[in-house]
Amino acid sequence: MKHSIEDKTLLLQRVRRLRGQVDAIERALEREADCAKVMQLTVSARGAANSLMAELLIDHIRLHVSDPKRDKDRERGRAAKHLIEVVHAYLR
Repeated sequence: MKHSIEDKTLLLQRVRRLRGQVDAIERALEREADCAKVMQLTVSARGAANSLMAELLIDHIRLHVSDPKRDKDRERGRAAKHLIEVVHAYLR
């Protein structure tokens, strides 16, 4: 996990945003909102969950696999950079 307080705060903000979106889905279902509205809310929550997962995976790669900016092994650094790009492409 990210080790700075600032980074922890950003992750917690993402979690709170996701919680708010899930709560909005629940409220919409309780009031029997239009299907399109519920689906739109669900897509938003999925996007928030994907963004959180992307941050967590990228942090894990940088902390436990390789940080492309600091790794002296260029090949491993390039591989980590590529993996981070893949995470960005599929989860954001």
